Amino acid sequence: MPRHALATVCLSGLLEDKLAAAAAAGFDGVEIFEPDMLASPERPAEIAARCADLGLAIELFQPVRDLEALPPDDFADALRRLDRKFAVMEQLGVTTALVCSSVHPHAVDDDDLAAEQLHVAASRAADRGLRLAYEALAWGRHVDTWDRSWRIVEAADHPALGVCLDSFHILSRGSDPAPIRDVPGEKIFFVQLADAPELAMDVLPWSRHHRLFPGQGAFDLAGFTGAVAAAGYAGPWSLEVFNDVVRQADPWRAARDARRSLLALEETVGVAGTLPPRPPVHGPAFVELAVDPDTADEIGTVLHALGLDATGRHRTKPVTLWEAGEARVVVSEEPVPTTSIAGLAVRTDDPEALARRAEALLAPRRDLPHAADEADLRAVGAPDGSLLLCCPQRPEPGRADFWPGDFVPTGVPRRPGHVAGIDHVALTPPWDDVGETSLFHRACLGLEPVGEWEVAAPFGLVRSRLLAAGTGADALRIVLSSSVVRRGGWAPGVPAPQSLALAVDDVLAVARAATAAGVRLVDVGPNHYDDLVARGWVDEETAAELRAHRVLVDRDEHGEYRHVVTEVLGGRVFVEAVQRVGGYAGHGAADAPARMAAHRRARVAGPAA
Repeated sequence: MPRHALATVCLSGLLEDKLAAAAAAGFDGVEIFEPDMLASPERPAEIAARCADLGLAIELFQPVRDLEALPPDDFADALRRLDRKFAVMEQLGVTTALVCSSVHPHAVDDDDLAAEQLHVAASRAADRGLRLAYEALAWGRHVDTWDRSWRIVEAADHPALGVCLDSFHILSRGSDPAPIRDVPGEKIFFVQLADAPELAMDVLPWSRHHRLFPGQGAFDLAGFTGAVAAAGYAGPWSLEVFNDVVRQADPWRAARDARRSLLALEETVGVAGTLPPRPPVHGPAFVELAVDPDTADEIGTVLHALGLDATGRHRTKPVTLWEAGEARVVVSEEPVPTTSIAGLAVRTDDPEALARRAEALLAPRRDLPHAADEADLRAVGAPDGSLLLCCPQRPEPGRADFWPGDFVPTGVPRRPGHVAGIDHVALTPPWDDVGETSLFHRACLGLEPVGEWEVAAPFGLVRSRLLAAGTGADALRIVLSSSVVRRGGWAPGVPAPQSLALAVDDVLAVARAATAAGVRLVDVGPNHYDDLVARGWVDEETAAELRAHRVLVDRDEHGEYRHVVTEVLGGRVFVEAVQRVGGYAGHGAADAPARMAAHRRARVAGPAA
């Protein structure tokens, strides 16, 4: 099984915090970043003892800079520095040092000289039982590609000299990692992994500020890692992520996110890992709303007006089951500060297997209180704070997790109507946690990113990401939206709005019924509808009908999206009725600014008289 390592530069805090967090997340080892060691009051031998007590191997000491292709006097100075680094390494008990390609202003463009000087340095390392891993920085003065660094290592021809392959330095330059397969595995001394978003900027600030954990960016980490594995590399998979947000985050949470990314990456490339296989997931079983008792009637009125019926009441708890078509919403009356989407229940062939997979991805198991004769549902805590509940694909009486049996029928008949199921739920983790939340749902549930959007909202930039899997009744969609910055008192929007979107087959009919029942749907004003006509999407008559019933419209190259939106309920959640036409794949992000502005105006206006 591959060993997992984490560079201390990835995490915030003191060195002792970083080491404890790495160990708690299950890492096997660490890279000691020299500035972290210099800031520690502990001597290198004490740091080594601390790591040993935590069960962490020190896999790499980094970085050694400006060692090769230097004039004689500069090289002599470099060797003196190197000898001091070797003494530190011996105290740390680490045998491999990372040597970055030179950015020294006196470095010369001479591969033969670089190989000669690295041979000398490797000989000094070997005399002390140490070795050097040479890495091409993407901004190296002369050596800035992995294949050139490998040619220099080959020419140096010393057993204590190999290459360090860093996915960022290779993929950020657009280099092809496939030929790595031809490098002898024993000459790959170390591998560092980092993902990143595609950004049009200089590679140095891109590297120093925007790296991400695998699976959270746009790089082909699977292709890179597969090539390294095919070469026969047998060392640790290590993460080296420079990121302004991660380096300010809780180190224990960031370390869990980091290791989760490695587990998911290993599974993607077929490297033997520790994740249990994912059982088939078949879409939502139900969505749970946590509602203050004072808001329960308002929520009930809206759900009923949109076409759901209160079909069951929990035998022992203040919980109501609402149903229509394949849509099920569980409304739990709790003393909560604001209404929220408390849980997403998914249908799966093996609930326990899915829960075990989530646990292997470092999600905490949650034991839900229940009476002896009530359903024992498998549940885990998702990174955004909500629950992920694992339900049987076909709930059957007699099963320990037969959750419908907990509800006493109300006797209310289910009306024929237009609601088919749950279209999606929209969650709002803090913007710096979106990558973690996205990675968890992708790795656990098999969701894939459909797209990302930036919305110039009335009170700041909002970014959203749609994750989806399955089709028809098995479709599962989660939208993750976040405000990039929210400071001070001038932030009058709802801090973290969430939405529950119902899939319907006739949104105009649903809108008519909701309005007749007294439900206030947001009104974005006339300009949205004038624009629909200007785009040629609808004619004047259709636009007038859409506006009369407050139906918003978006299109993409595959189809159309029509939806109506309630006002914010209980301080945080709104409900949508969504009609997809054709193969539309998004979630109505284009009309989000108008919808957000309408929500704000509705809150200012207050309840209708």
